[in-house]
Amino acid sequence: MLRQLGGVQLDTISVLARSHELVAYARSGAIGRDRIEKCYWGAKSETFEYWSHAACLLPLEAWPNYAFKRRAALAKGRRWHYLENEAKSCGEVVDRLRSEGPLTANELGGAKKGGPWWDWSEIKIAAEWLLDIGELVCRERRGFARVYDLAERAIPVELAAVDLSDEECVTNLVRSAGQALGVATVADLAVYHGVPAKQVLPVIEAAGLVPIDVEGWTKAAFASPDALEVLGRRLVGRNLMLSPFDSLTWDRPRTERLFGFRHRLEAYTPKHKRLFGYFAMPVLAGTKMVGLVDPGRDGRTLVAKQVTLLAPGAARPVAHALWEAAAWVGSDDIVVQRVEPPEEKATLEKLLAS
Repeated sequence: MLRQLGGVQLDTISVLARSHELVAYARSGAIGRDRIEKCYWGAKSETFEYWSHAACLLPLEAWPNYAFKRRAALAKGRRWHYLENEAKSCGEVVDRLRSEGPLTANELGGAKKGGPWWDWSEIKIAAEWLLDIGELVCRERRGFARVYDLAERAIPVELAAVDLSDEECVTNLVRSAGQALGVATVADLAVYHGVPAKQVLPVIEAAGLVPIDVEGWTKAAFASPDALEVLGRRLVGRNLMLSPFDSLTWDRPRTERLFGFRHRLEAYTPKHKRLFGYFAMPVLAGTKMVGLVDPGRDGRTLVAKQVTLLAPGAARPVAHALWEAAAWVGSDDIVVQRVEPPEEKATLEKLLAS
């Protein structure tokens, strides 16, 4: 799944589960959450974490493709944080990791100075800077905290020896984006792995993507030949709740273009201004987005704090999606608090009960 998607976005918010778990659930079904974590970060995992369009878990073999980003970070010379004594702090981090093995920021000496969440300690800033430029790598998380290790130790020699030019890196990432998206504009391909848009078009042909026309799209589109092979094939989809950070949804303009569905994450919107809820999860019914559910947990009860139905007949697939999600996280009851439109609440509750 990770290789097919090219990367899975990470986020600290955990409602039903963390986003990277929800992505695996959406693609692979109700496999155990412990099993998902072991695949992502277990002793035999083949992954690393780095900046794609955001902080993402990536297939280990993609390490060489991000060399151009590591070089760009090094050329820039610093993060947005100010590091007072860069040489001393960076040297201390490297020495500790070399002598003690992989460590979290807290184990290195503390992640924060004691202020707000962005008030990082010098050690944390140094570790993140070294991660940016490829001296360190994260191949594991403990309690969702990054575990830093020396890249010279954690990256296999055969991958570390691959030296790609910036153009080769971009070509590989555009190819990956094209295979994951199937059909895309230049902007879609650029944002998927965080590649500058101006660098995309020159490598389209080398990335193996072909120009196509898409009904209703005003901008040029390109497709993976593999995607074109499935045109016209009948597909059977599930009814399921998607993470707002799922690769099918996080690029909001593309999601709106594909599904006629506008979605905005409201976790950072003041409560009184939210329209759909703190962590409203889109509901996919086959090939249509039919609703949004803002979920929560109360013991073994899944609480649908707000359900927004976007199409006639949406209550039935939303009910199926709620029960499938509830079973996956170990809930044996569902309570619905609010429904939009309100007159559909009784219908939804009846479907859930049956």
